[in-house]
Amino acid sequence: MKSSSLVCLGFCFVFVLNGCLGQIEQQGGGWQTQQQQQQPRHYQGQSQCRIENINAQEPNRRVESEAGVTEFWDQNNEQFECAGVAPARYIIQPNGLLLPFFVNAPRLVYIVQGRGMSGALIPGCPETFHSIRQSVQQLRGRSQQQGGARDQHQKIRSIRQGDILALPAGVTHWLYNEGETPLIAVSLHDTSSSANQLDRQLRKFQLAGSQQTQTTSYQQRQQQQRQQARGQQQDVPENNIFNGFNVETLAEAFGVSTETARRLQGQDDQRGNIVFVEGGLHAIRPQQGEEEEEQEQRYRTTNGLEETICSMRLKQNIANPTRADIYSEKGGRITTLNSQKLPILNNLQMSAERGVLYQNALLAPHWNLNAHSVMYVTRGSCRCQIVGNQGRQVFDGQLNQGQMLVVPQNFAVVKQAGNEGFEWVSFKTNDNAMTSPLVGKTSVLRAMPVNVLMNAYQISREEANRLKYNREQETMILTPGSRSQVRASA
Repeated sequence: MKSSSLVCLGFCFVFVLNGCLGQIEQQGGGWQTQQQQQQPRHYQGQSQCRIENINAQEPNRRVESEAGVTEFWDQNNEQFECAGVAPARYIIQPNGLLLPFFVNAPRLVYIVQGRGMSGALIPGCPETFHSIRQSVQQLRGRSQQQGGARDQHQKIRSIRQGDILALPAGVTHWLYNEGETPLIAVSLHDTSSSANQLDRQLRKFQLAGSQQTQTTSYQQRQQQQRQQARGQQQDVPENNIFNGFNVETLAEAFGVSTETARRLQGQDDQRGNIVFVEGGLHAIRPQQGEEEEEQEQRYRTTNGLEETICSMRLKQNIANPTRADIYSEKGGRITTLNSQKLPILNNLQMSAERGVLYQNALLAPHWNLNAHSVMYVTRGSCRCQIVGNQGRQVFDGQLNQGQMLVVPQNFAVVKQAGNEGFEWVSFKTNDNAMTSPLVGKTSVLRAMPVNVLMNAYQISREEANRLKYNREQETMILTPGSRSQVRASA
């Protein structure tokens, strides 16, 4: 009788525990970080990835605004369509503000150049940043009607070259350039994510401003043909979401005048989606040194289990050489960013990699086990070769600054830097992307028995040992022109 009661009690405990865990995941702005509950990528309408040739891609749509330019790559290109991604690039002039917007897919944003401020506005999170302007002005005898109301808003993050921003689908985002040079940001949207329940097309929803899409001349005809085939209109103004509501309804909802409601709609606003801020943008935030110290401390101590969506880290710098995962004094370095380092990537199902190759250095031939890799060149050039299944070469050419290339999952790739070196950032469609090198200390050939290599390639034991051990001291990054001593046969 006692044992049966204990069994019943045990079942009840498990039932209640599961129910509590389900509640915890939904309450308090909490967000799951358990890897065992990852959602698979969403493959609705995906192409069959019949890639015969891959080409370096440049943007084919350009949107000019008052204070900058937005550029889009053709997401209907076969390689982007296969990977299920849509890239974009923002060039923001000093004192330029990229107006708030959200999209239907999670995205990673890499800051190629410049510095500024970033805001990610998450529903339900508290306004933890506030000023004391009200009390100061009251001491001076000023009323709230004269501008004395204090400002409150969600957290603002300082950004600089090398930062990665991780943004979930549907989260509103804005960027401001507070530097003296253009702020350049490259964004990759994962339209195949399970978080996107619309179609595979990138859909941008603006909260302010409007823009007119323009097509660059060198691909204008191809793009127009694709749009006509899909029955899409061309060069249609993209207004903000308030434009679709009735003016009187907006005025009633916000408790403002109809004139203010029309301002929300952006009527007669020709500035585009990147605008100048006269006198500079002033917002409440910690001193830069304090913020960096806080970020560094959290980088060292966080394990992701205690984080919620409101306090979760959304950015990390991957340009800092001290964080390199692979380093060669004469070859270069590679820094990876996955969900072990930035837990929010577990929800986005994306990761990133930044690489630097010195003059003529090689990135060992390798393939990505569980992800597509979308590479963007930030500086210099390289010769890149990609080989698909059946040993078919799908790309052999030079990659230059500003170009983008997709390396599909399991396709083998090798890169050799040019005379000026080569730097890149790769966005990967898995939060813990893994690579398998063909050369070096951790390569698959190194892991094989000598006799397997001898019979597989019809070579002598001496040559098989060379294959295994000639680069035994190097991992992924291969120093140009180096030769290891041939080991004596066992």
